[in-house]
Amino acid sequence: MLARASSLASRNGARFKHTMSNDAYTKSPESFKKVLETFKKYRACAVLRTPKAEQCPPAMEAAIAGGFEIVEFTLTTPGCLDAVSNFRAKYDGKVMVGCGTVMDIDDAKSAMDAGSKFLVAPVLVPEVVTWCAMHNIVIIPGCQTPTEAYNAYKAGAPVQKIFPGVAGGHMWVKAVSAALPMLTLNPTSGVDLDNAGDFLKNGASSVGLVAPLFPPDAVAGEKWDVIQANAAKVIGNVKAAMA
Repeated sequence: MLARASSLASRNGARFKHTMSNDAYTKSPESFKKVLETFKKYRACAVLRTPKAEQCPPAMEAAIAGGFEIVEFTLTTPGCLDAVSNFRAKYDGKVMVGCGTVMDIDDAKSAMDAGSKFLVAPVLVPEVVTWCAMHNIVIIPGCQTPTEAYNAYKAGAPVQKIFPGVAGGHMWVKAVSAALPMLTLNPTSGVDLDNAGDFLKNGASSVGLVAPLFPPDAVAGEKWDVIQANAAKVIGNVKAAMA
């Protein structure tokens, strides 16, 4: 169990202790580049949070069966780090597995101990971004304004998550990416099965799919076929936008 009881990973009942030295957390520049190239190639990430641990694996399996090749488990899901570890072992080299809702450095270390390839946060936490930048770890912090996104970029975040949804949707992304071309925007709120391609065609580097991909009623009812069909639909729209 982690020393800091305040961390999400600790409250989540994580079995992963910090077994690495600080130097051992450092990834190579090549690894850092490969993560970014994977986002650039596939352009869409399945982002899952479930109220029960047992719902998590089959829901994400359905998204993968529907075509997702980048997935994110959030620390607000019970057993999140077990899912990260298990899916990393099962799909290593085939599906890139990341961890979200990383709120402090202890969370970041726990996620990396579990095998996460990238980290995501709903907000910009400068010390987490700095720590990740020092260790060649891809961190995608949440931002809502152009100023926040630019500050994240300056702090060392190579991708900036747009969260929550902004007025104007993909047109906001178009305007911001035109004015600030150094940014790499990843909207994950306001993106649905039908408009994912619109975001990509208007300046988003990649997108994240949350509730539209994993409807709460489908998760509760164990309707994994619905999730797989949702995944196939959005991946089809993403590929069409990239063509």
